[in-house]
Amino acid sequence: MAFEGLTERLQQAMKKLRGKGKVSESDVKEMMREIRLALLEADVALPVVKEFISNVRERAVGAEVLETLNPTQQIVKIVDEELTKILGSEVAQLQKSPKIPTVIMMVGLQGAGKTTFAGKLSKYLMKEKNARPLMIAADVYRPAAVEQLKTLGEQLNVSVFEKGVNESPVEIVLQGLELAHERKNDYVLIDTAGRLHIDEALMDELQQIKILANPTEILLVVDAMTGQDAVNVAQSFHDQLGITGVIITKLDGDTRGGAALSIRSVTGAPIKFIGTGEKLTDLEIFHPDRMSSRILGMGDMLTLIEKAEKEFDEKKTLEITEKMRENTFDFNDFIDQLDQVTNMGPMEDLLKMIPGMSQAPGMDQLKVDPKDIARKRAMVLSMTPEERENPDVLSPSRRRRIAAGSGNAVIDVNKMIKGFNESKKAMQMMMNGDMNKMFQGMGGMPNIPGMPSMPQGGGNPFGGGLKGKVGELAMKSMMKKAQKQFKKKKKKR
Repeated sequence: MAFEGLTERLQQAMKKLRGKGKVSESDVKEMMREIRLALLEADVALPVVKEFISNVRERAVGAEVLETLNPTQQIVKIVDEELTKILGSEVAQLQKSPKIPTVIMMVGLQGAGKTTFAGKLSKYLMKEKNARPLMIAADVYRPAAVEQLKTLGEQLNVSVFEKGVNESPVEIVLQGLELAHERKNDYVLIDTAGRLHIDEALMDELQQIKILANPTEILLVVDAMTGQDAVNVAQSFHDQLGITGVIITKLDGDTRGGAALSIRSVTGAPIKFIGTGEKLTDLEIFHPDRMSSRILGMGDMLTLIEKAEKEFDEKKTLEITEKMRENTFDFNDFIDQLDQVTNMGPMEDLLKMIPGMSQAPGMDQLKVDPKDIARKRAMVLSMTPEERENPDVLSPSRRRRIAAGSGNAVIDVNKMIKGFNESKKAMQMMMNGDMNKMFQGMGGMPNIPGMPSMPQGGGNPFGGGLKGKVGELAMKSMMKKAQKQFKKKKKKR
């Protein structure tokens, strides 16, 4: 995630308050100086940094904070709340037209990822809204854009209206809209042209398309890797077109990511989606509170849960949950989980969504080799049906046979079985709601089925000090939110 450098700097700044029974105004001032530098180095716009620092300092030096028993926790809470406020406070939903089609016009500089986002949004609308979108290829200046959109359309089974590169973009949009009305498409996504920089000709063309199409949404696609320029680009497009939302792409890249913290404050336009990878499924609704938690290293359990909900079969998940509670989880369940967890995304990213995990020593260097997952799968597939259902029968001779059958060493098989048994105990404790007992009993962070082992010295992310308090608070907070969310869903059903 693009905010890893910022996360580390913010944690370092707040760590200085650790262990202090009382926090003075000078302590807060020193911490705010560090946070200010961290935000500026992450490419957050100066006006945004000033406002943020002013708001946090004003709240942090109040008597209700400085005189409490846990001032550090209070300050972390204030930083979280003010960061969430900058990011937009509430989720900005995609608007829908009262009459079909809802027209969504995508704008941005060349290379920002407009065409790819058109494909991702089409997939999202089909899956989440049961929609029948039509994509219009209106970028005639980059021939590859038309072909790219056609390829995406074929992959998704979505119609793409195009007239090559010799027709005017305005005429292409006009004919595409006529076709959408004929076919009764409920969404139309217009992929417009970009430039390497903003110019008058580009804006004139986009304004003509806006007048013709009367879009419900004008979404600006911004590349997170452009840093401060992203804010200037956003302001220019907003001034001339009146954008209704922002999409930030390439947030998975090695970038400082401060643009995401600035755009909402500078333009007033909400961030609606973020792109987190190259796959068509790598699109997330932007949740300001969850992003703040990620930036502060407090994890994002709700997004992790939602990813799981999308990939995991509901009936099977309920069965597995019951097995976890009864401690009858076996290797057949392990394989099912392994396959579904793999579909949720890179393991290291999933682990960092667990509160406190991003702060575990060695986590920043953790890279999961897909071959390791394949090896574990091969070990389980080398077991007999009896061994998968009843791991207790795995004697030394059986383990040697499994090692030979899967092309692994016996020590690797032993390690995998040990991790599986530890995770079973941990999951049973978690299902019973005893998080402290879980970590104490496992001597640190346990293995989770489908997840890699923790780095050497990983230890318990809920251990002492500021890290532990932040992780524990975040876990409790996230779990409460998750429970409320699931109760709402249950009532709807």
